[in-house]
Amino acid sequence: MSTPEYRTDLPGPIGGPGGGAAELVTLGETMALLAAPRVGLLRHMHSLDLSVAGAESNLAIGVSRLGRRAAWLSRVGDDEFGRLVTATIRAEGVAVYAAVDGTAPTGLMVKERRTDTATRVQYYRSGSAASRLSPSDVDESLVRAARVLHVTGITPALSGTARDAVHAAVEAARGAGVAVSLDLNYRAALWDAATAGAELRELVARADIVFATGPEARLVVSGDDEAALAAELAKLGPRQVLVKRGSRGVVGLLDGTGYDLPAKPVRAVDPVGAGDAFASAYLTEWIGGTAPEGCLHAATVAGAFAVTVPGDWEGLPSRAELDLLGADSDDDVQR
Repeated sequence: MSTPEYRTDLPGPIGGPGGGAAELVTLGETMALLAAPRVGLLRHMHSLDLSVAGAESNLAIGVSRLGRRAAWLSRVGDDEFGRLVTATIRAEGVAVYAAVDGTAPTGLMVKERRTDTATRVQYYRSGSAASRLSPSDVDESLVRAARVLHVTGITPALSGTARDAVHAAVEAARGAGVAVSLDLNYRAALWDAATAGAELRELVARADIVFATGPEARLVVSGDDEAALAAELAKLGPRQVLVKRGSRGVVGLLDGTGYDLPAKPVRAVDPVGAGDAFASAYLTEWIGGTAPEGCLHAATVAGAFAVTVPGDWEGLPSRAELDLLGADSDDDVQR
C-alpha cells in the first residue's frame, strides 16, 4: 500500500538549515489547496490558485525559515497533489517523512474569500491518505532526538489510527524528555465539541507548551477571560500556556508568570495560518533559549506577517525579516 518514494533523511534536500537531527518534529495532514484569487462567490471564479496547506507543515516551514531544523511526518496519496505537497514542503528546507499511499488520495482544501474580511474553507479529506496515519508511521528515533514534538488537535480528529499515531509520538517524546507542544486547533467540520474537548483535555495534560484561542480553551476548561483560561489550562499540567486573541494579541502564563502582549497592527489580507506562524516563531525562540518576552515578541511579529499575504504559509518571515514590522522609518522602500 505504501512505498518510501518520498521518504528522506535529514536535512531536507533543498535549502535545509544545516545537518543533524531535527530540532522540531511534527505530524499531521497537509492538503492541496485551491484558493479563489479574488473576493466573491466561488462559483463565479474562472480559475483557482493551487498551493498546499496544513497546520503542522505551516509550522514546520515557519521554524525552518527562522533557522531551525524541522521535520514533518505524514502520509500522502500517490497522485499529483501528493507530489506537490512533498515537493513544496521539502523546498522550504523541511525534512519530509511521508509514506505514499497507493489506495487513498491526498486531501483537498478549498478556500473562498467571500468578503474582504471573511474567508470560508471547505475540506475534502474524508478517507484521505493522511487519515490512515497510524503509530507505524511515527519514526520514534526522530522524535526522541528532537527538542520539541509539536502536535495539534486536528490530527486525532482524522481517524482512530491517526489519534493513536499522535499518542504514540507523545509517549515517545515524553519518554525521552522531549518537550511536547500542543496547538488545540479545533476544527468543527471534523468532530463535535464534546468529543474534541475530552481528547484535547487528555493531550493538554501531557503537553509542556499549549497554544489555544479563547473558544478552543473553553472546550477544555472554564474561565471568564483569557487570563483565567490560561490559568485553568496550566492546572492540567503544561508549564507554558498561550491564549491567542487575534488582533488583540496574546495572554500567556509562562512558568507561573503572566504576560499580556498586544498584536502588531497590520492590514490583514488573509487570516488563515496566523496561529501556525505565531506558534512557529514562539517555538523557534524557545528552542534557542530566548527569554519569554523575546519568544512572545517574535511570535506576535510572525503572526502579523502571516496575515499580510494570501496563503497559509507564504507570508512566514525569515530571521532577517523579523525586525521589519517594528522598524521606525518613514521610508517603506528598502534599497
